[in-house]
Amino acid sequence: MADALIVIDLQNDFCPGGALAVAGGDEIVGPVNAMMGDFDAVVLTQDWHPADHTSFADNHPGAAPFSLTQMPYGPQVLWPRHCVQGSTGAEFHAELVVDRADLILRKGFRPAIDSYSAFFENDHETPTGLAGYLNERGLTRLTFVGLAHDFCVAWSAIDAAKLGFSVRVIEAATRAIDLEGSRDKARSDMKAAGVELV
Repeated sequence: MADALIVIDLQNDFCPGGALAVAGGDEIVGPVNAMMGDFDAVVLTQDWHPADHTSFADNHPGAAPFSLTQMPYGPQVLWPRHCVQGSTGAEFHAELVVDRADLILRKGFRPAIDSYSAFFENDHETPTGLAGYLNERGLTRLTFVGLAHDFCVAWSAIDAAKLGFSVRVIEAATRAIDLEGSRDKARSDMKAAGVELV
């Protein structure tokens, strides 16, 4: 079995000063870089939204950021505009060792559907192609780090476990948004899915 480190969305907009900043998000960059040499492969995911993305609150007149709306695929948090394609906010944190990545996977580029997970869009059906890549390379043990613990990291880890990968999350190398208890819910959901929390 081979091991892959999956680094979720370590981008400027999710770090302090960014449009959707996660408290302490920049603190994990050094530890994540230090881990990369311990793995057979490194995958970086990158939120990559078009400006007209339906998950942006300002694309819904009168809607407040962090409010909930119904999409055809289910409930959707309306986020502040973030990680717009080609913007500085969408770039990886300047200190992240991007050259170590075997694959950079962009997600959330379809205007009508959000994509928290590195494996599926938020309809839980439309695949990103990551599972195929990992399977073809024989990468069966996955370790997740990055931002944010309670959304993109958790959804990715849970989907990976459902797809049959051996999965762990190194919590010290994540940070959470913690929207109305979302961190605790994410932890219990991951445990229930068979994800190891380290």
